[in-house]
Amino acid sequence: MSTPDLTPAFLAVSRAKLLDEYLPRLRAAVESLTDEQIWWRPNDASNSIGNLLLHLNGNVRQWLIASFSRQPDTRQRPAEFAERDHLPARTLLDRLAATLDEAAAILSRLTAEDLAAPMQIQGYSTTGLTAVYHVVEHFGLHYGQIVYITKMLQARDLGFYKQLDATGRA
Repeated sequence: MSTPDLTPAFLAVSRAKLLDEYLPRLRAAVESLTDEQIWWRPNDASNSIGNLLLHLNGNVRQWLIASFSRQPDTRQRPAEFAERDHLPARTLLDRLAATLDEAAAILSRLTAEDLAAPMQIQGYSTTGLTAVYHVVEHFGLHYGQIVYITKMLQARDLGFYKQLDATGRA
């Protein structure tokens, strides 16, 4: 009995998580805030939503786009957190959406061999599979932080699960 190739399913779920779930909800959360709010931070040890958007963009570019396209890694990770110029939310969201579109194109062409291939990313020895998994997991982590900050600033539910009934089922 042969083992089914789960590559297409893994890549489809990865694309769907990033583009169909995380990005629309992240966009809705960020668009509900002022530019001043997306740069708010409770203290110097914490990140603003603006910094998190820059960071997500850098991470996806480095781990998916540059790595699988064999492009030079030009990421300046510390700059993502040091930014204080209050770039407009629209600019940050448009950049991130364009980056995710590039990532989706890459995810649509990867093979099982690409996922098994060894890679060096950000000083780590990894594989293509781990790189994709890292990006989806990492994006989900920071997406959650952005939603949490938005809820804290607005003191309201964002309605992402309004289709669920009182028992939490669709």
